[in-house]
Amino acid sequence: MSVNAQNLSDLAEIDRFEQAIQAFNAGNLDLDRMTAVRLQHGVYGQRQHGVHMFRIKVPGGRLTPDQLDAVADVAASYSQKGIAHVTTRHSIQIHFIPLDSTPAAMRRIAKVGMTTREACSNTVRNMTACGLSGVCPRERVDVTQHLDGAVIHFLRNPLNQQLPRKFKFSFSACEADCAQALLHDCGVVAIEKNGQHGFMVKAGGGLGHKPREAIVVEEFIQERELLFALEALVALHNKYSDRTKRAKSRIKFLVERFGEQGFLEKYREEFERTKQALAAQAYAQGGWHQPGGHARLPHPNPLDETTSHSTRLHITAAKSLVIPQAGEGANESLRELHFNGGEIPGPGAPRKLFAQRQAGLFVLPVALPTGDMTPVQLRGVAALLRANSLSEIRTTQDQNLSILNVPQASVAALRSGLAELGLCDPVAGDNVVACPGTSTCRLGITASPVIAPQLSGGKADLRIRVSGCHNGCAQPETGDIGIYGEGKRVHGKLVPHYQMYFAGSGMPINGMNGGALALKGPALPVVRIKQAIERVQSAHLASGEASFFAWARAQAPDYFKQLLADLAEVKAEELQSVMRDYGDAADFRVLNLGGGECAGVSQALIGSNFFEAAHEREYRNALVFQLKYGEAAHCNEAILRLLGSGVAQLLEGERQDDMHQIAGQLKQLAPGALADEFARITSGLDHSAEISKEALAAISAAVDNWTIKAAAFATEKDVQLDLAETLPKQA
Repeated sequence: MSVNAQNLSDLAEIDRFEQAIQAFNAGNLDLDRMTAVRLQHGVYGQRQHGVHMFRIKVPGGRLTPDQLDAVADVAASYSQKGIAHVTTRHSIQIHFIPLDSTPAAMRRIAKVGMTTREACSNTVRNMTACGLSGVCPRERVDVTQHLDGAVIHFLRNPLNQQLPRKFKFSFSACEADCAQALLHDCGVVAIEKNGQHGFMVKAGGGLGHKPREAIVVEEFIQERELLFALEALVALHNKYSDRTKRAKSRIKFLVERFGEQGFLEKYREEFERTKQALAAQAYAQGGWHQPGGHARLPHPNPLDETTSHSTRLHITAAKSLVIPQAGEGANESLRELHFNGGEIPGPGAPRKLFAQRQAGLFVLPVALPTGDMTPVQLRGVAALLRANSLSEIRTTQDQNLSILNVPQASVAALRSGLAELGLCDPVAGDNVVACPGTSTCRLGITASPVIAPQLSGGKADLRIRVSGCHNGCAQPETGDIGIYGEGKRVHGKLVPHYQMYFAGSGMPINGMNGGALALKGPALPVVRIKQAIERVQSAHLASGEASFFAWARAQAPDYFKQLLADLAEVKAEELQSVMRDYGDAADFRVLNLGGGECAGVSQALIGSNFFEAAHEREYRNALVFQLKYGEAAHCNEAILRLLGSGVAQLLEGERQDDMHQIAGQLKQLAPGALADEFARITSGLDHSAEISKEALAAISAAVDNWTIKAAAFATEKDVQLDLAETLPKQA
């Protein structure tokens, strides 16, 4: 069953969230705790006081007409602006929603099985996939089936509730890697090796602060072991990533800290453990097939009777199908059709009508300027889908939409209906992606959504990526031309700038394995960036080289610096002309809003200990089911170590790993029944390797009872702690 058919929502969870808001409004929950709670539920703070961004998870980008209607209702009923924004990670964000309105908005999307849970905070975020999975002639398997399994596995998983920082997955259906494993914490790529079907797994990639390309952790892994690898990487991140220095707490910094070989050794340790614990768990099994290499023409006779006899079909070097000087009688669908076996559409999203591997069906792309849609457009698209008996539409990484399974006979009607809604196919030059920037984001430095509509990818249809700060939500390091906003001092004044990047790709280019992050260029004043981009495009077109990627990377290291030197230099007499950002009437300044919330806000340290203990308890129970009693007993040790040390630290004690030292510390800090019982249980673990089923059951029950008592003790000391989700089932 697909995630679209799964109900990812939890109404009781929404009730608890509403109760937390009420407690906050009554002064019984402090700001930091409320921030942690709302981020866990996908509600993000804005620059504007009193309103929030509401992020809806859309796994793999897949939406039904009913879900489009639900998003429209949320935007129309609860947002002060009435706009839904598609992100580069398939999610949908709706801004300007008052906090008190968010539970009602959650209940509306829950009716269609959607959730905001773990869309923000230190969690496994929305999972992305190649937008053509299931329909692409090049694919080896419909990888959304494997994505669905991972979504269900990690959602509300105790391991995933208080990670050191966020964690992002991508899934690609073939070696073309349209979902861009290169830039993810973990990227999964379907491959074939020695006649066997399976996956390559990459890890440790990331953009933003100190961009890093992912490394290969599994050259080849079979379906039944894929989930072991995914959980091992999340566990590795949870165990070792820095919880104190937020700027260095993504998993990519573990590759830097341990070195590639050391990182792989740590990963293998975690893999062997997850393989044991999850051995009995069901796994996704896809329908694998050999990629096809031929386009399916939309009509037995490729040209209508009225087509000029002088018309000829030509295959270009890129294997695209073109019809030079095609007359009005030429079949419109054929004129734009690409040979799918020869041309990769880009990061998961075709920009022209695309022939599916299912004969007679097509993918129709829909352009969304800066990724925005109104409720009228959302409802209108939903109605168009129903009218044409279509059940699925997808959000794409370039902030557009793709309608799947479109018969050729429906293309014209769909385009006509979309035009009435102010929507159309992508056109050359409009491949421009932008984050919200200073329009809403607390971290925004420049007005990225204001400048983005002024920019164009030109005749070559270059990918332009515009971020309002170095965190890079628009993925500037993966664009043909990418820019991110920053402030720079010039003649003693703060001037808005964009740092430029060139020739990036999160997927393979020209056969290169894995693509590459972009080359860093010069930083230019914001008001000159449009001219700079046009100059670079002109230089590229003048070269005659079709590939911008190849052309840019063939230039000397200082080429772009020299090409744009006059635009980068600001003379004293020119200062006033560069002092304002796009759309601003006043001189530039960077607002100190106390930082953004991308890093999340942690609850008390003991909260993460309780969640990790809950994860160990799940492993223990799974190992008992497999009759692996010695391994299960080690999980009991881990639970007591985590919680005993956590209680001691709550009382301002020191972190300890030795069980007897923890017991001694608890007796000093919390003398009484809790400490005595801890010491008694730990003494029974000394011979856990030879433990019997009956003895293990008795100790496990004692550990679970102590867990409940420890939680009660902790919440008595800190009344704002919420540990309900971490307790044993019998609690």
